[in-house]
Amino acid sequence: MSDSDGETIGDLPPSAKLVYKVLEYQGSMTQKGIVEESMLSARTVRYALERLEDIDIVEEDVYFADARQNLYEIVDESPTADADEAEPAAADD
Repeated sequence: MSDSDGETIGDLPPSAKLVYKVLEYQGSMTQKGIVEESMLSARTVRYALERLEDIDIVEEDVYFADARQNLYEIVDESPTADADEAEPAAADD
């Protein structure tokens, strides 16, 4: 992972950005679903997912409907974002 230290989504190739956007709009998907939705080749999607996983933007999980496949989803970057937004509203009282 040392080659990806400090890398952001803006540094990734267009195919990885497209895969990220597909996951952002569609939610969790299998690699096959991403291939169909993005119209990229399976090899390109594999490489894009690998790059996204390297910088901890996407995580891989077991797809229970078919254990031969994996489910990919965007990592929730800020679980406390809702709490941060609620604080200023409470301060107005």
